[in-house]
Amino acid sequence: MIMRISSFCAVIAAVGVLLAGGASLSEELITLRNGLSIDQEAAAPPLPKVENHDKRRVRNFAEQPPTIPHTIRGYEVTRNANKCLSCHSRIQTGESQAPMVSVTHFMDRDNQVLATVSPRRYFCNQCHVVQEDVKPLVNNDFVDVELMLRNSEAPQ
Repeated sequence: MIMRISSFCAVIAAVGVLLAGGASLSEELITLRNGLSIDQEAAAPPLPKVENHDKRRVRNFAEQPPTIPHTIRGYEVTRNANKCLSCHSRIQTGESQAPMVSVTHFMDRDNQVLATVSPRRYFCNQCHVVQEDVKPLVNNDFVDVELMLRNSEAPQ
């Protein structure tokens, strides 16, 4: 109990020092409100542009679900309808030239092959996402394992 009170007092003292120094909390601390007071509401950020070029992207790991290379705004994916399957179902790929959904989508949880897409794989957006033309939030120095292996085997 004594430790909790002393920690609380230390926090109060630190806030007091900040305020006494003439700095306001909104100027010194970065918050989710970006310096707005509690009675103000920030404007919503603009919606990013969805990449829409129908090019398949390289996957970063073996079981990565492929990303969606086109816009899906307005696509209905509900219990009763799935717009994605109008192009990606087995019988539509000849006409649409879209890749067929993976054979794994036709298996139930016991790996029994079904005639249609399994209900557990029916809601595409659980795994597949569109790509947006945005600046990354954090730097990424990811290196694919195959590239790492190739570089380590190369003569030095």
